[in-house]
Amino acid sequence: MSKEQSSNSKQDILVEARNLKKHFTVETSLLGRPTKVLKAVDDVSFQIHRGETFGLVGESGCGKSTLGRCIIRLYDVTSGEILYDGKNIAAMNEKQLHPYRKQMQAIFQDPYSSLNPGMNVLQLISEPMEIHTKLGRAERREVVLDLLNKVGLKAEHADRYPHEFSGGQRQRISIARSIAANPEFVMCDEPISALDVSVQAQVVNMLEDLQGEFGLTYLFIAHDLSMVKHISDRIGVMYLGKLVEVATSDELYRRPAHPYTQALLSAIPVPDPKAITTNHQLLQGDLPSPLENMAGCKFRSRCPFATKQCGEVEPELKEIAPGHYSACHLNDQN
Repeated sequence: MSKEQSSNSKQDILVEARNLKKHFTVETSLLGRPTKVLKAVDDVSFQIHRGETFGLVGESGCGKSTLGRCIIRLYDVTSGEILYDGKNIAAMNEKQLHPYRKQMQAIFQDPYSSLNPGMNVLQLISEPMEIHTKLGRAERREVVLDLLNKVGLKAEHADRYPHEFSGGQRQRISIARSIAANPEFVMCDEPISALDVSVQAQVVNMLEDLQGEFGLTYLFIAHDLSMVKHISDRIGVMYLGKLVEVATSDELYRRPAHPYTQALLSAIPVPDPKAITTNHQLLQGDLPSPLENMAGCKFRSRCPFATKQCGEVEPELKEIAPGHYSACHLNDQN
């Protein structure tokens, strides 16, 4: 699949988040009013075009998994809109959401905890088809055997249980289950982070093959930036609930605009000891508490370029080049 989208017209947008917020109440008063609120996702807006892979990266705890779960409505949102093919699913109840459940599926980080240990592989992969299709038992079995072949497993695996497989094989089962009902959109929540390095590339290549065959659109959440670059068309960088940079994969790696993105890229391991010592940008300062109500830029306490303005005015995500967005006051000066 090409790393450049042929068109960015409105008709090509499958998923769009508008001013999306997800807050969790940590403490309440005696009257039940929230006194401490965790702003896991704080006013995030972005678009995912049909057929592309949108990568989402950031440190642990930045809110990327919460954002992904909001997008597919595993979480109710605090405010904002989630447009799926132009319809605001954030405002829908469960009955209204039912047709969209088929179109939006998920692959989770831990393949063992996401698979019911009491169900065999045939039952696990058949379940979405039982809910969302009218296929009979024999037809479902035929589809399951075909999917097992596509994800690199054998027909004999259909009658086995999750504990009989390795981590990589369990993730292949999860992937087969996610596409069993023929969805359009798959939220991949760190699908390779729990796997051996030797297996990660195989799984990513398989996801790309399945995307081409089934015309899937991915939201690919990860913290391994080198792998995200390989699979993603565009990448969004998150920091403490905010999107701080969005660009095409090649543009982000060639010309990172936000100091946080620059630090993340410099931390990617390379097989050259000299490059590690000369290019690595170690972040200074303390990571702010996500419970803190900070004014200005949330990254300023760790940014080597922070100014007085950074502590007073929160930077907006602005287009600094065609298709390249950054939320940093430094970009306003260039």
